[in-house]
Amino acid sequence: MPPERQAAYLQALAQGHHGTMGWLATTAERRRTPKNLWPEARTVIALGLSYAPSSDPLAKLLEPDIGLISAYAQGDDYHELIKGRLKELAGWLARAATAEVKVFVDTAPLLEKPLAERAGLGWQGKHTNLVSRGHGSWLFLGEILTSAALPPDAPETDHCGRCRRCLDICPTDAFPAPYRLDARRCLAYLTIEHQGPIPHAFRRAMGNRIYGCDDCLAVCPWNKFAEASREVRLQARPELAAPSLVDLARLDDAAFRALFRKSPIKRIGRNRFLRNVLIALGNAKADAAHLLPHLADDDPLVRGAAVWALGEVMERAAFVSLAGQHVADERAPSVVREWRVAAELDRGEGLMLSSAEQA
Repeated sequence: MPPERQAAYLQALAQGHHGTMGWLATTAERRRTPKNLWPEARTVIALGLSYAPSSDPLAKLLEPDIGLISAYAQGDDYHELIKGRLKELAGWLARAATAEVKVFVDTAPLLEKPLAERAGLGWQGKHTNLVSRGHGSWLFLGEILTSAALPPDAPETDHCGRCRRCLDICPTDAFPAPYRLDARRCLAYLTIEHQGPIPHAFRRAMGNRIYGCDDCLAVCPWNKFAEASREVRLQARPELAAPSLVDLARLDDAAFRALFRKSPIKRIGRNRFLRNVLIALGNAKADAAHLLPHLADDDPLVRGAAVWALGEVMERAAFVSLAGQHVADERAPSVVREWRVAAELDRGEGLMLSSAEQA
């Protein structure tokens, strides 16, 4: 990895921008070069596959009753889809070059985007994702490491210019500067990787985003060239393109597993997913009848999200009365705090929970 990229990566870790993704810090040294992962590697072949959506994801933000799932997660798990194709290509290469090969898809300590940039696939844009002149900001990445010495392609150069659309559209101001992302403020991180309650400061900004956030990707002007690659797009599952929030809120664990079989969403589990759905229902000002059953959920993460959502949709007097009925019997401190904050005339607005309270 170029020294400037290594320095930027280490600086981001030092500033805590990786949030609770501790593996990014513990594997920092291994990520410095692919040889730390496999000493015999002489060439990295970087590959990209378009997942450009067929419609504008931003349009769905205007439909608060549906759950907005990031475009990459509306189909089957990309890890499995891409790995199968990479293994076919790697098998051919191993036979043709009489060389050893290893295949990776977001599963090893490799800095995929700098490698893809050096291989000429695209460049890391100001939103820190890879941007391609032919595919815009919609690319899955994978790598083949091989012991064969192959001639390198020319690296791609930065074509962002003065454009800052991706920075300006971010609903939570997650970019402290161009080319820098603070994951702790990113809705993609908060709705997927973060295991505790969503910090109060970002709940209303979530809108109906229940898994990931595509805003910074969707406004990239290079996306207009992704039309040329429509034939290689991965297909979204119809039931995940615009699901009803009310229907999603009814999922028990078995129904969650059935709906998200083969989906990357399955890995966050029903409780974290319901946390996101309930916050979205609060933002949609849904009928309280869809939220009240979740006050009896076994998981405090779900109960806490239901409390906040009810505070958003109920008349204040009725909500305070409801709080009086539940607080005395609630044993989870995090849920008690949700009741108290929500019942105190929106004193929780803009509140960011401490690290201990988020855990």
